[in-house]
Amino acid sequence: MTHKVHPKAFRIKGMEDFNIRGFYGTKMQQYLEEDFLIKDYLRETLKEASVANIQIEHSANKLNIIIETARPGIIIGRGGEGVEILKKGIDQKLTRMAKRKPASAKASARQVKIDIKEIKNPFTSAALVGQMAAQQIEKRIPFRQVLKRSMERVMQNKEIKGIRMEVSGRLNGNEIARREWLTQGRMPRQTIRADIDYAHNEALCTYGVIGVKVWLYKGDKFT
Repeated sequence: MTHKVHPKAFRIKGMEDFNIRGFYGTKMQQYLEEDFLIKDYLRETLKEASVANIQIEHSANKLNIIIETARPGIIIGRGGEGVEILKKGIDQKLTRMAKRKPASAKASARQVKIDIKEIKNPFTSAALVGQMAAQQIEKRIPFRQVLKRSMERVMQNKEIKGIRMEVSGRLNGNEIARREWLTQGRMPRQTIRADIDYAHNEALCTYGVIGVKVWLYKGDKFT
């Protein structure tokens, strides 16, 4: 029997790095809880901002959050107002969480810094391709049409060598759930040096949740 492994987890510290980095010391449990709280807050707040990835870097008195997005203008806002609102929201979340902790477990105040990294071509990011496909499925567009159109747009980019897209659930509202997928180009999922960008998204439809998975093969990496 085969064992399914996340493509990034399979390659961490060889070709890929962790999304959360830094020194936790003796407050590993609390800082890890903060990381999940921050990521959940940002994903909920920035639903319409085409966010592909969120990275968090810890240091002694600073918390650096890197947001990779295809629509940086929506996050930054006029004169940087959007970033300041996000900082205040994160500070409030962390303060509320600290009040629920005992005095011995409270973390020292840290400066929150938010960096916005623009993704110029959204069709080279598996997360953004999956988000766009999920949004179209939510609008009742037939799933096969969504997959074919998405794959055609992605394969127009020279850096993409292959793509695989998979959907599962009550497709087109059918009573029996099933899974279907399409592939184009090469997709060597068992090769460790293969640079594969993977993402999983969900389309919230009236008849249930449709899962959308995307694999993008961008060639081999030799490190």
